[in-house]
Amino acid sequence: MLRFAHFNFNVLDLDKSLAFYRDALELSPVRTKEAADGSFKLVYLGDGETGFELELTWLKDRTEPYDLGECEFHLAFVTDRYDELYRRHKDMGCVCFENPAMGIYFIEDPDGYWIEIVPAKG
Repeated sequence: MLRFAHFNFNVLDLDKSLAFYRDALELSPVRTKEAADGSFKLVYLGDGETGFELELTWLKDRTEPYDLGECEFHLAFVTDRYDELYRRHKDMGCVCFENPAMGIYFIEDPDGYWIEIVPAKG
């Protein structure tokens, strides 16, 4: 058997990122791992419904934002609360791209990662 486990985003400010993912996408920590010397911390976030996790990696000595290049990758979330989340994300100021023709939009996290929001098909 082979299955997805997690996806990683490197973050500059772990507390800021944790607050963003809690407020924007209702994700919460399911487990953490810290280096004995404090040089890094991994926080795995879950949605409470699937086994998929988003790993946030924080490095103590990192002081510069990460270069995400052309950002030709993203996570996607499917929701049956599309309109509610769209309003929330607009209020948060994190909507970075909208495609009304496709019925989707993207939000951007504090480190510049894009997350696609897709309505559930009824």
